[in-house]
Amino acid sequence: MAHTNRIAMVTGAGTGVGKAVALGLARAGYAVVLAGRRQQPLDETRAEIESAGGTAIAVPTDVSDAGSVANLFATTRQRFGRLDVLFNNAGIGAPPVPLEDLTIEQWKAVVDINLTGMFLCIQESFRIMKDQTPRGGRIINNGSISAHAPRPNSAPYTATKHAVTGLTKSASLDGRKYDIAVGQIDIGNAATPMTERMPQGVPQADGTLKPEPTIDPVHVADAVVFMAGMPLDTNVLTITVMATKMPFVGRG
Repeated sequence: MAHTNRIAMVTGAGTGVGKAVALGLARAGYAVVLAGRRQQPLDETRAEIESAGGTAIAVPTDVSDAGSVANLFATTRQRFGRLDVLFNNAGIGAPPVPLEDLTIEQWKAVVDINLTGMFLCIQESFRIMKDQTPRGGRIINNGSISAHAPRPNSAPYTATKHAVTGLTKSASLDGRKYDIAVGQIDIGNAATPMTERMPQGVPQADGTLKPEPTIDPVHVADAVVFMAGMPLDTNVLTITVMATKMPFVGRG
């Protein structure tokens, strides 16, 4: 096993951006705690890290459940004794139906994972990071382009990603006294299972359906590794990594 003294945790680490970031952090020398709802994808990510000589553990976790999150962090502390970086990534969307047709259950499911889950992971990270030696750490929240502008029929996702921005700012302020740096990465069109329909066409604000470019999630991973590698007296508060030609900047 590769020896490391830097410990990172990634939620939603089984697929997509979370998996890419977990692999990137492992390549950068971190031991990685992999959290997610399904055991099999976590095990696959762990096997990939270990086959390259890295260190990882897989902890099945439902971030919307406070007891499950507490277990994740207790397991991390027990195994590694500390936590240096949290990539707070787990998130879901609701079905893209008209706003008035969403059920309260669909709304709450997104809020529970994207917002409450992120808060619970920040809270547990604070509890570890403020008491460890050396003190402090870094939390990187996964926002979204939706933290700035919505897509059609995305009210739950967009509302929670706007809320994540407020949570990032509050946690950044409240973490200062503990040497905890909190920042946010807003991602546009990383090629993941969540965006696989984009090359075929996705609804636009003007009611049309158009294909959109995507980017390899490895570039997102590179950005997160860059943020994670900063000294704790330096914070990347917000960073946007997006497909250059996606229709985010502009009108239409």
